Amino acid sequence: MPAILLAGPPAEPLTLAEAKTYLRIDHEAEDGLIASLITAARATVEALTRRVLIDQDWRIVRDAWPASGLIAVPVNPLKAITAARVLDAAGAETALPLDAFTTDTARLPGLIRVARGAVPNPMRSLAGIVLDITAGHGPSADHVPSPLVEAVRVILAHFYEHRDVAGPGAAFPARLDALVAPFRVTRL
Repeated sequence: MPAILLAGPPAEPLTLAEAKTYLRIDHEAEDGLIASLITAARATVEALTRRVLIDQDWRIVRDAWPASGLIAVPVNPLKAITAARVLDAAGAETALPLDAFTTDTARLPGLIRVARGAVPNPMRSLAGIVLDITAGHGPSADHVPSPLVEAVRVILAHFYEHRDVAGPGAAFPARLDALVAPFRVTRL
């Protein structure tokens, strides 16, 4: 079940000023590099934990409704389902009522329960179901657990210090695993 990013986070977990302070940089010559490394560090933490840090909008595409009526969300933590549609054979979309879906946002991975009798089957055999969701810890860095923000800092510093190093010398610091391990989302 693929997930497609519709809208990334409105901000990063670290500002440029915070990152430069952490890296002990007091010039502006590398601001562009540091900004891109912040994004790369956030994306790395998200990949390591299977969580998005700051709220993002995603699209889940499915071929059919699951027999169990439960959809394990591939992007976590799930906050809300914002839209649901089925497609006919020609690709025309029909909006579905959101009250036909119940979300379990406390569970990781998040679950969406589909009221099977309240939703039609898609008439398109491939990618006939489209669910739009919001996932993340909150709208800003203040909502992200502090160990995950620290993991972003650790990866940022590692990327900055090892930007020209390849191979084993570029391995992440051992403390990174201690920061992210409690936050990893397992797959169902």
